[in-house]
Amino acid sequence: MTAIAMMMTMGIHAQGWKARYANTIRIEPGDSKEQIIEKATHVVPTRNQMEAMRREFIAFIHFGPNTFTRREWGTGMEDPATFDLKELDTDQWCQAMKDAGMRLVILTVKHHDGFVLWQSRYTRHGIMSTWFRNGRGDVLRDLSASCSKYGLRLGIYLSPADLHEIESPQGLYGNLSKYTMRTIPREVPGRPFKCKKKFRFLVDDYNEYFLNQLYELLTEYGPIDEVWFDGAHPKRKGGQTYNYHAWKELIHALAPKAVIFGREDVRWCGNEGGATRQTEWNVVTYPVDPDTLQHFNDMTDRDLGSRERLYEGRYLHYQQAETNTSIREGWFYRDDTRQRTRSADDVFDIYERSVGGNSTFLLNIPPNREGRFSDTDVSVLRETGKRIRQTYGTNLLLGASGPKAVLDGKEETFLDVAGPIIITTPSPVTFNRLMLQEAVDKRSERVEEHVVDAWVDGHWKEIASGTNIGYKRILRFPDVTTDKIRIRIIASRAPPTISHISAHYYKARPPRLACRQDRDGLVTIEAVKHNFGWNAHGHDIAKNLNAGYKIYYTTDGTEPTEASSPYTGPFTMHSGKLKAISILNGQNGAVLAEQMGIAKTNWKLIGADNGVNGHSATMAFDANPGTYWMTSEQDTCGIAIDLGQTETIHGFAYTPQREHSKGMMAKGVIQCSSDGKTWDTVGTFEFGNIINDPTKRFHYFHKSITARYIRIAATETTGNSPVTTAAEIDFF
Repeated sequence: MTAIAMMMTMGIHAQGWKARYANTIRIEPGDSKEQIIEKATHVVPTRNQMEAMRREFIAFIHFGPNTFTRREWGTGMEDPATFDLKELDTDQWCQAMKDAGMRLVILTVKHHDGFVLWQSRYTRHGIMSTWFRNGRGDVLRDLSASCSKYGLRLGIYLSPADLHEIESPQGLYGNLSKYTMRTIPREVPGRPFKCKKKFRFLVDDYNEYFLNQLYELLTEYGPIDEVWFDGAHPKRKGGQTYNYHAWKELIHALAPKAVIFGREDVRWCGNEGGATRQTEWNVVTYPVDPDTLQHFNDMTDRDLGSRERLYEGRYLHYQQAETNTSIREGWFYRDDTRQRTRSADDVFDIYERSVGGNSTFLLNIPPNREGRFSDTDVSVLRETGKRIRQTYGTNLLLGASGPKAVLDGKEETFLDVAGPIIITTPSPVTFNRLMLQEAVDKRSERVEEHVVDAWVDGHWKEIASGTNIGYKRILRFPDVTTDKIRIRIIASRAPPTISHISAHYYKARPPRLACRQDRDGLVTIEAVKHNFGWNAHGHDIAKNLNAGYKIYYTTDGTEPTEASSPYTGPFTMHSGKLKAISILNGQNGAVLAEQMGIAKTNWKLIGADNGVNGHSATMAFDANPGTYWMTSEQDTCGIAIDLGQTETIHGFAYTPQREHSKGMMAKGVIQCSSDGKTWDTVGTFEFGNIINDPTKRFHYFHKSITARYIRIAATETTGNSPVTTAAEIDFF
């Protein structure tokens, strides 16, 4: 779009609408496309939303009975004594989070199992019924004190779903109680509140229970800056509904600076695996006024805010994305040996893609059964924080000449862009990161496409490009040395307003590694290539910046060093623990650790639904995760495989298909046979939260089995689907 066209867009006003900046703007039935875009350029974040955006990198803490049962979702009927906590060191948590550069921590004070981590007046299903500190322990109180000590803000995760209240005979969830006018908080003899504010709401028993607990959390633990509501519903009962408007009124009154996740303030990014959109718009559409919405509104589409999507809406609303994932495989701690952990390479990469992609990075760190963060996790956090400080703590454009408003480091100043922005440094600088920010709190999101050039060898050379900018865009590219940079806005919804430009340098490190194994057991190890930008034609620009590295590996589970086998090309491996490392200039990269499966050369299908719509059963073991098996709706037998010879098997891995959420294995049974006819059950398995995190899952047997024939059958699939799907099944 040309500058003239941009001006024209701003010059067209919807009939009866006076141009004004607001958090939500209604689209009228007669609005033209130009009028809709103009309205979009007037949608801005609230003060609370802007403060939340500035926090950028925040922490999640999943802690509870699941920590001790090693499950992802509890049943709600666990004995509180299951939470067998002896020690608690929230200072250690906060020190590690501070070292990582995090600014806020959100604790799961109540997960879906209904177990509470604070001294609630309104239930006995919680920490007060454990042996921890003789029943007087309070994890939230400890964490609040540690946050004050280390300068971190505090948030709470309070699950609306409550399996304890659902499953208990006298549970309040869905008990069909009448809506009557009730006073919040309900007084409890001997437990008075210091806060004397009272509220009156027309609610049922469960909403009263929920409001009473919210009142405790928001008045007795210091300032709360984020309230996190999960939309998950393990079970429903009695037609229970949530009176969200009462919840919101209470939160706004008692925690006026808090943003609410899952509602109209902050939204889910759409996955739990650390994936980010190439273009993350925070001006999104709603079919109704978001302030009146009663249900949770997950937005998972790849495109949420392009012009085409805006035209489809009825309301335009600013709602920032939160990219949430875990440092470990799963949300709760299981163990340090079989639970895979992200490397600092991986966490830093997600940081740059999320914070540098117009969203907030929410990283979960689950405490172990000793009440501490694992040493492995602490090491990753410290290294991540070190890289953030080393890279973004130095602005290579300090002292440069150019528009003062984008170079002065002040968020309140911004440049009304009328042409290319040219910045000149006193002497040549070498950089490979460029940070851009728009004045979103004052002028909304406007830039749709931009390009960065550097003056190299006497002419301008394009070094990076991107789509939108929003609160923050970090462009990554190979090293460039220059004394002159040019930023060109190629397309914009209105005259662009840029508030910040800075250049940074990230020192090349040995690359992260990935591996794959074909049907014959041939293993390939390769470097993970970063995605450094998005060009004008929409193609990935993937380049490897780690030239000269070498790879060494082991196949017996020992740690690889330069004395290990050098990787020179694919090699055959018949099951086992592969570990590999890249080394560059004497520096070691993150260790790749992967359980490799038994080679599938001689595997044969001996029993299964043949599959439908081109998704045959053999696709479950073709060593290609891009294909998958899908049964007909009548399937109950699962899949039986002849391994070709008798094997000693320690466990199996299940890779879910990612094309849709239908039929993923949530629970199942494993059977073995020596003749393919008579079957013995050797165990059951459960994969929690698999829809939102459809990554490869591992199940280890309590003791190894010896068999030639194996059968796996799902006893529960995602969404209670009548079909079963599997992208890949491996045994090891």
